[in-house]
Amino acid sequence: MDFVRNSWYVVGWSNDLTDQIAPHEILGQRIAVFRNAKGQASALEDRCPHRLLPLSKGKLVGGNIQCGYHGMTFNAAGTCVRVPGQDNTPDRAFVRAFPVVERHGVIWIWMGDEALADESDIFDIPELSDPKWHIHHGGHLHIKAHYLNVAENLVDPAHVSFVHPTTLGNAASEDVPVHVSTSGDVIRAWRWIRDGAPIGFFQEFGGFTGNVDRWHYYDLHLPSTAVIDFGSVDTKMNCPEDERDRGVRIFAIHFVTPVNENYTIDHWMHLRNTAVGEDAASTKIDAMFEIAFAEDKAILEAVHEEEQRPQPRKPVRIAIDKGPTVYRKRIRERVAAEAIEDLGDPVNPSFHQE
Repeated sequence: MDFVRNSWYVVGWSNDLTDQIAPHEILGQRIAVFRNAKGQASALEDRCPHRLLPLSKGKLVGGNIQCGYHGMTFNAAGTCVRVPGQDNTPDRAFVRAFPVVERHGVIWIWMGDEALADESDIFDIPELSDPKWHIHHGGHLHIKAHYLNVAENLVDPAHVSFVHPTTLGNAASEDVPVHVSTSGDVIRAWRWIRDGAPIGFFQEFGGFTGNVDRWHYYDLHLPSTAVIDFGSVDTKMNCPEDERDRGVRIFAIHFVTPVNENYTIDHWMHLRNTAVGEDAASTKIDAMFEIAFAEDKAILEAVHEEEQRPQPRKPVRIAIDKGPTVYRKRIRERVAAEAIEDLGDPVNPSFHQE
């Protein structure tokens, strides 16, 4: 499986987690997510070590999970704190606990080696803490496709003209060059469409009546978080590329969480520098996004289905594939690195390389 395990993934939004146990699957691992006695989000392996009933089939008792089969009870650390009918709790009666962090209304979980979990590695951008920007948590798009296809679609501006012709793109951008940068940690693809008619999204939301300069910047943070910075500005303003805040600017953030090899959840939200505090604007933007993301879902699921069939020949790659090609290479490198345990440099080795 080409999953990067030593990374933070999104479980969902903080307001999704109530006073019930929520079952999830991430990287093929089933997890029971709940709030402990202090109200903190917690996650345990979703399997009782006794008879293997999923713990999510049990109930919360004082912030602990009680198994629904024989009542064995586990705290947020995965330690068994009660076995009905006996005074002792066997040492081997435990379940794995996963590091969990809540930040900006998002629940993050670390799926790899717990010793390597570093909260400073959790995705963040300054606008998430800037009161001049409006944060709106959107929905959760369930896609029957491999997460690599979903993620690389989010560093691909070229598809917008063809997949989203009435929402996020139009025919005017079909032959506009796409720039790609792969030199840093973040893979970026971007392009500007100058002096053109506003797309459907900004006709509806931005209120532009004349021609605009519009942009798309696609930033893909490994393993699978994408930020799409897009917007429009009146052509008459002759806006420099590094002054995009002068226009109507939106960040669509996609936290792509692999469920398993055939199923992915795209947790999407947006930030905007306009209509701050206006819930009606959030509702309107959500409705537009839902149309566009349904278009992506249809394409990605059709591709995934075809990938499961016998392939008579290798697929071709074209110029616009530079970002996705580098992305896949980096994922392979990270997966390979996790498969090997680094013991560090040897002391006084008997083997010497000439």
